[in-house]
This record gives sequence, structure tokens and C-alpha cells, in this order.
Amino acid sequence: MSSKKEQYQVHWLTGQFCDASHELMYRRSIQESMRLEYSFALSVAALVFGMFAISDYYLLGLTSQFYLLLIMRIVVVSICLLVAFGVRRWGGHGYRVWLHALPLWILATGIILIVPLRPDSLSTQITAVVVATMAFYLLIPNLLTVVTVASLYLNIGFLAVALQFTDIAPMAALRIALLLIMANVVGFFALLRLESLQRKQFALLHEERDQNHQLHKEIAHRKSLEEQLRVVAERDALTNLNNRGHFMKLAQGLLQRSQSDRAPFSLFMIDVDHFKHINDTWGHSHGDRVLMRIAEVCAASLRPTDVIGRFGGEEFVAALPNTSPSDAQMVAERLKKKVAELSLTEEMSKHCPSVTIGVAAVNTEEDNLESLIKRADQMLYVGKRGGRNQVVVCHDDVEEGRCTGS
Repeated sequence: MSSKKEQYQVHWLTGQFCDASHELMYRRSIQESMRLEYSFALSVAALVFGMFAISDYYLLGLTSQFYLLLIMRIVVVSICLLVAFGVRRWGGHGYRVWLHALPLWILATGIILIVPLRPDSLSTQITAVVVATMAFYLLIPNLLTVVTVASLYLNIGFLAVALQFTDIAPMAALRIALLLIMANVVGFFALLRLESLQRKQFALLHEERDQNHQLHKEIAHRKSLEEQLRVVAERDALTNLNNRGHFMKLAQGLLQRSQSDRAPFSLFMIDVDHFKHINDTWGHSHGDRVLMRIAEVCAASLRPTDVIGRFGGEEFVAALPNTSPSDAQMVAERLKKKVAELSLTEEMSKHCPSVTIGVAAVNTEEDNLESLIKRADQMLYVGKRGGRNQVVVCHDDVEEGRCTGS
């Protein structure tokens, strides 16, 4: 936190960031607004300077002094307007110190040259210099260092020319110097305060943006953790199928929807044959691999709308909405066949995996998920007692005790 404060520290004399990279970042952020404001303010200042040619005409008439002043004002105004146009048009490519400083020096030179051309208007020119000094600091947006140098040039140059070309008394010159010093001090500290406040505001906004970015990262991280927790709570760690609890929740919703739509609904109970023998012969790690492979085959054999989960141990359970008993039998046969085609490791190459599947379907609207699982489990045990590796389906007339197996 302290390092951030040091990075955004503002220099007490220049009003700029002590860190050059942050100062550059700040200038880029205000580049567009400063470009427009600078060109507008410079154009206004140049036109005001040019308008005083009217007073020159009334005071001097069509004399050589008037023509010199007119030429000087036209040159100053033209250069300032040209720079204003250039900054407005191409100033978006970056801040150029010399380009932004040039008009101030041109304006200052023009104001200084008025004194030898119109020495009788010294009192008026003093007011003009004070106003121009304040305008340099507060009207035309620029760096404090650039403005300060241009203002000192204007004030020192004006005072020097006034002493040389007018009959000004030493005390009057001292009063003028004090007035100009006061104008510079007021303008300097006003602009220094403005520059500092703008940069502090930028630092606060940037810090707030960083905090918001950090907050978004934290929210994204928490969402990721929540998703991981949800997966842990809903998925079986070994097979990546739904665990028993989550399967029951999903299957219950599918069953209720099927009953409300009067659509068929079937359920599988799937048992891996001779799984204890696999564990005892090749070890639990091989048994886990067999479960994982069979789980993949089961998931791939079902539709995206079906739901499958690990019921426990080597048993799996699947819910098939919009599936009649005959269709469910076809799906189960295909699943059984794909399991039999599985290729296991070389160590287990002589073992042919197989599954026994019990299938039950909804008989009445009063059927619930527990009763459906119970009937499918009964069909599963019928198949296991009948030699395993088969599909046993209990049809709608299960009440009469007739079941079919394959």
C-alpha cells in the first residue's frame, strides 16, 4: 500500500507525479480533453490580442508605428491560430512541450514589443501584462513548468523594455515589479493546486479501478470455488457421473415432468458382473479403471436428456424420460454390447467385462421414484440369478408377474 502511495505521489513544486510512468499515464488520459481546450483557449487569446489593433488605429492613426503594430499582431495571431489548428488536428499523437510552449512565447513577445512601439500606453500595458500572466496560468491549459517559464519571460522582458523605452521612475518600476511578482505568485500557486488536485483525483480513480478489478477477480475466483464445490457435491469422484443424491434430485424432476405430460418413463439399474472377482484378482486399482471405463460407455450410450449416476459400489442407475419399455430395452441391449466390446489392459486381456441391467417403466401416475428403483432392482437380481450379462425388462403388466429377459 505504501509503495502505491509513493508511485502516485505528487511533486510539491511542479504538481506532477514523481513517477514518470504515472505522469505519462495521466497525460494520456487527459490528452483528448486538453487538446480541445488548449486549441480553443489559444484561439480566444490570439483573437483578443488581435482585436487591440482597433485601439492602435484610434491612438496612432495610419502611421508607421500603427503598421508595425498591425504586422506584429497579424504575425502573432496567425502563428497562434496555426498552432491551435495543428494541436486540434494532430495533437492526439502526444504532448509536445515545444509546440504547447511556442504560442505563449509568441504572445509574450508580442506584448513586450507593444511597449517600444507605443511607449505612451505603459499604464494600459501593465494591466495587459497582468491579465496575460493570469491567462497563461489559468486560461490556456499547459504544464506548470512551461507556463512559469513563459510568464517569467513575459514579466522580466516587459519590465526591462519599459525601463529602456519609457521615462519610468525607479519607485514606479519597483511597484510594477511587485505587482508582476504578485500576479505570478497567485497564478503559480493557483495552477499548482489545480494540477495537484487533478492528479490526486486521477490517482483515486485509478486506485478505485484497480480495486474494482481486484474485486472482479475475487468474485470470479469465488465463483470458480463455488463451481468446484458444486461439482464435488454433485459428482462421483471416481466415475465423474452424478452421485446418488444428485441423481435422485434430477430423476425426480424428470419423473414428475413425464407424469404431468403423460409421457413414458423408464429406469435402468446396471450392475458390473463379477466385480468382486476383478478386485480380488487384479487389485482395486484395476477395479477402479474398469468402473471408469464402463461409466464412460454408459454415459456415451445415453441421450443428453437422460440422467445417469453411480448408485453405489459397482451399481449405476439411469433415468430415461420419453422412453417406452421396448425402446428402453433396445438402449440397454446396445449399452450391454458396448461394454462387452471394451478392451482392457494387457494384464486383464483374458477378462471380458459385462453388465446386467434391470429395466422398469412407469405403470401409473401414482408411481414414485423409489418404487421404480425397487422394481428395476428386482429385475436386476432376476438377471443376476439367471446367469448375468443380460437385460431384464419388466413391462406394464408386471402386476401379473410376467417379465422378459435377453
